[in-house]
Amino acid sequence: MSRDARWSALLELLARHGRVEVEDAAAALEVSAATIRRDLDQLAEQQMVTRTRGGAVAHGVSYELPLRYKTARHASEKQRIGRAVADLVAVGEVVGLTGGTTVTEVARALAARADISGDTGRGPALTVVTNALNIANELVIRPQVKTVVTGGVVRPQSYELTGPLASGVLAEVALDVAVLGVNAIDLEQGAYVHHEGEAGINRLLAERARRVVVAADSSKIGQRAFARVCPLGLIDVLVTDRGIADGAVARLGEAGVSVVAV
Repeated sequence: MSRDARWSALLELLARHGRVEVEDAAAALEVSAATIRRDLDQLAEQQMVTRTRGGAVAHGVSYELPLRYKTARHASEKQRIGRAVADLVAVGEVVGLTGGTTVTEVARALAARADISGDTGRGPALTVVTNALNIANELVIRPQVKTVVTGGVVRPQSYELTGPLASGVLAEVALDVAVLGVNAIDLEQGAYVHHEGEAGINRLLAERARRVVVAADSSKIGQRAFARVCPLGLIDVLVTDRGIADGAVARLGEAGVSVVAV
């Protein structure tokens, strides 16, 4: 197991339980106790955890796994989802992208498409509007992608811009498709994220688009987070992996959501 994968697993344990013991973590991750101690020391140096005798506790009162430590989770599923979502976008469209690891894979898949990455001779092949700094950073070097970034205040956990500056820009644009990354999809109430500021910007992206695509791996289906982004009725397509339960597909279909499982 790589260091980043271990760190992600340790932070997930902390997010779930609030504390972790060295011996328990070593057994769960199948590595030595010395390796876990070294990992926890390094995470503590980055102010990600607070070391205790024999383990560590979550740093601060609230705890949300930062984006850079989420990339190892369900990586292959997210890459497949990213490619499937990219296939739903037509050349010349205006695409809104939220932040998150799955939507980052969508951006990468879009940039890699031959009909978008090649020289069209007619200007940008695609326009992307995003509030995610990491996605803008990846796309800005692609000359055939016109990248529009909202203003706003950056959340370090997700690299997403939120607040009235972001809302002001999005209120003035029209999108063909909005691709939303979410933390949870409740089968009755809709899509959710952890932070209310992100929820508001994601909702505005959805409202400005002709069609709305949610990109989420199956671990998020049937879950609920703090802030609702939008009801199921606003979602046109959910692209997920084959781990989604048949019952969930049926319930989403009844709500008018088409499910693409890859």
